[in-house]
Amino acid sequence: MPPDNAVNDPNARHDGWRTVARFLPYLWPKDNAALRWRISIAVVLIVMAKATTLSLPFFYKRAVDSMSLEGQHPALSVTLAFVLAYALGRLTSVVFDQLRNIVFERVGQEATRHLAEDVFRRLHRLSLRFHLARRTGEVTKVVERGTKSIDIMLYFLLFNLAPTVIELIAVAVIFYVHFGIGLVLATTLAVVAYALVTRWITEWRASLREKMNRLDSTAMSRAVDSLLNYETVKYFGAEAREEERYAQATRAYADAAVRSENSLGLLNMSQALIVNLLMAGAMAYTVWGWSQGKLTVGDLVFVNTYLTQLFRPLDMLGTVYRTIRQGLIDMAQMFQLMDTEVEVQDAPGAPALVVNRPSVTFENVVFGYEPDRTILHGLTFEVPAGHHVAIVGPSGAGKSTIARLLFRFYDPQSGRILIDGQDIATVTQASLRAHLGIVPQDSVLFNESIGYNIAYGRDGASLADVEAAARSAALMPLIERLPQGFDTQVGERGLKLSGGEKQRVAIARTIVKDPPILLLDEATSALDTRTEQDVLATLHKVSENRTSLSIAHRLSTVADADSILVLQDGRLAEQGSHSDLLRRDGLYAAMWARQAAEAEEMEEAAE
Repeated sequence: MPPDNAVNDPNARHDGWRTVARFLPYLWPKDNAALRWRISIAVVLIVMAKATTLSLPFFYKRAVDSMSLEGQHPALSVTLAFVLAYALGRLTSVVFDQLRNIVFERVGQEATRHLAEDVFRRLHRLSLRFHLARRTGEVTKVVERGTKSIDIMLYFLLFNLAPTVIELIAVAVIFYVHFGIGLVLATTLAVVAYALVTRWITEWRASLREKMNRLDSTAMSRAVDSLLNYETVKYFGAEAREEERYAQATRAYADAAVRSENSLGLLNMSQALIVNLLMAGAMAYTVWGWSQGKLTVGDLVFVNTYLTQLFRPLDMLGTVYRTIRQGLIDMAQMFQLMDTEVEVQDAPGAPALVVNRPSVTFENVVFGYEPDRTILHGLTFEVPAGHHVAIVGPSGAGKSTIARLLFRFYDPQSGRILIDGQDIATVTQASLRAHLGIVPQDSVLFNESIGYNIAYGRDGASLADVEAAARSAALMPLIERLPQGFDTQVGERGLKLSGGEKQRVAIARTIVKDPPILLLDEATSALDTRTEQDVLATLHKVSENRTSLSIAHRLSTVADADSILVLQDGRLAEQGSHSDLLRRDGLYAAMWARQAAEAEEMEEAAE
């Protein structure tokens, strides 16, 4: 598997045919005979269109020759027949090309769709570590470029490059039969020179293009990051600073784009020189043959038409080569993203978690986000079924890490985590998370309706389920005040709702899920005192008859827990009820006294 930074590696290169081979199954799906038929029909249409195109110069030559015979006047109908055949051939070629596009369009769209869905599926299976280390804008840009390159690459490979090769071979045969080996060798030499010059210059331009991609991703990620943190920018009056950061990125991209486009001029001039040298030489040879009585006027038209037809697609060879090469780079980056190792995986043949008594046990759990920084040092505790256990401790003690391990966003380096006696590392992640519910500190909502966000708790939840959950979470007074009720849009990340309203939506979403184990990860720490008490009352009601684990900073919110675990430096320092811990006069008692003093100071300041 490639390292995590492979996606953003500035020196990354595509691996040519291997990248193409990775994509071919999407183009030729084994389980879809209809699409394979479409591809076959498209290939037939390509051959028919090219055969029609290759016949046109013959009609053109015969029409010209019939008009240039000295002292002879062939029947008008004969000449008109050649002209009409030429016109009909051009029309037929266009019809075949368009039918080919119509037949093949579904193939391209299906290939793009399946690949995009596979990438999206993979991204959701990558670890939390991957997503925390990546900028969303950069990842989405890689996916966007990779999927967009498919349609373009298919068009150029199948509808430009392949027909051009067919036409090149056919023209070589026709020239050999009519004019001998000399014109064939001259044409071949020109085409080879054209291809080599195009490749050499395009390889040089590719480095400029890759730099443009990196700068484009940087500009996009800065824009996304800034807009997602809109409120923070406003808090610190940093609009000008953000605009300058974005402007720096766009200026760098513009400079790279200018250099890239200017280099295109050199490529176009080089290509034009080769093409026109061949055209001049071939036509001069035909004129010389005419002067010797060996060739006719029609032969001049014949050669000119074939070379024009041949070099019309070859004029695009630079574009084709650049597009295919860039498409391979974009697709390779996307495949590298897909190849990123999934850190947390189900064991082969893992069974589903079965919960009869929803107990939670940590046994000697050791964990660190980095190898040289251990967060939890052999942590052991148990949350009995139906009990409410709280976890408290100073910042950095490892409280939130427990939640991430319980949901198996990470696996511990050693030790076990058990639910109802079953090691969560041996069961499927889907079944594990189906039995867990969470109300996080920052409840991020989708930019959809309130009803959608509540129903998100369980796939297939009915309107009655949503309404019952909203009522249990004390959301109905808010919803009844809103003109659109459950259809009210919450905005990006739920920004149209207050903190308390967002928490109630998150609670309702968890109620819809109806899990036997509930995790409250500092669910009220971001709320004011009055809102906190209202939400706490709702949480207490929701927690009844469930096993609940509360991670808290404010000790007053968990004083009624059956048991309180006090963490310090990733170790269990104290354990007991609120009154027991106060009597011990240890770490918990010191934290309680400090928070009580802070609360008293705030009350005095408020007065």
